[in-house]
Amino acid sequence: MISSLKQSYSRHWYAYAMVAPVVAVLGVLVAYPLGRGVYLSLTDATSDNVGRTIGVNEIPDSFSFVGFDHYVEILTGSAADTFWKQFAWTLFWTAACVALHYGIGLGLAVLLNRRMRGRTLYRLALILPWAVPTFVTVFSWRMILADGGVLNSVFASVGMPEPAWLSEPFWQRAAAIVVNTWCGVPFMMVSLLGGLQSIPNELYEAAETDGATPWQRFRYVTLPGLRAVSSTVIMLGVIWTFNQFIVIFLLFGSTAPDTEILVTWAYRLGFGQTPRDYAGSAAYGVIILSMLVVLVSVYRRWLNRNEEAAVR
Repeated sequence: MISSLKQSYSRHWYAYAMVAPVVAVLGVLVAYPLGRGVYLSLTDATSDNVGRTIGVNEIPDSFSFVGFDHYVEILTGSAADTFWKQFAWTLFWTAACVALHYGIGLGLAVLLNRRMRGRTLYRLALILPWAVPTFVTVFSWRMILADGGVLNSVFASVGMPEPAWLSEPFWQRAAAIVVNTWCGVPFMMVSLLGGLQSIPNELYEAAETDGATPWQRFRYVTLPGLRAVSSTVIMLGVIWTFNQFIVIFLLFGSTAPDTEILVTWAYRLGFGQTPRDYAGSAAYGVIILSMLVVLVSVYRRWLNRNEEAAVR
């Protein structure tokens, strides 16, 4: 193995030289915080016993090693009820948002892939929500969804009930999914539009010559042609949505405990209470990372199995 590495280095040293700065940055920005988080999750570190500087006084660390106590507490102890409820909601939130992102994005991509007047203008308009900073988008939606906001005023004008989007748990969850869908659709649309443009027109012409209906062309030409792009964007969508902190935090702050997903709860443990529970927050982070690794691994294996079955 060492000899093969030496041969690879002597043959592709320039590639290693170009990648080295990226590896160094990743080591500083990812590997060290990850290692520090895993270590803290095995201690009882809080803001009261972590070393700090007050004026000229240096207070050393006084937390101790507790092993896997936090993991046992979160998964099976007194905190388990909260954790598993948040886990179920996080799974539903991720599945609903990614399904809406993909479904709406695919529909818009198919529509914009057709020849129509003003197609470039429509594309720019639909990409615009992606270009706006997320915090601006979320604060705009807060004004739209507020009691007496634009949306409820429209509902009231046509005699429909006015949901309490920002105060009732059910409508808070619905509002979170709506806002996250708005933020995520442009990425899916652009990615799938690129995939659609890579499908040769000859395939559609051959299918049309054979008498295939529009649905059959979509089912047997478009969807298989988008398989590689779809698998990648869905996997990215699952990872991003599972860890989507900004939308829920900025939309509700600390006023919607029922909409908390795992990552927002981890933040609240570590930075939103007194004393700050660094160890519990770190344990949540390790659990979230482990879940994502398992989810992505299962998804990749499922995709590979389907691709092998399709080849046969």
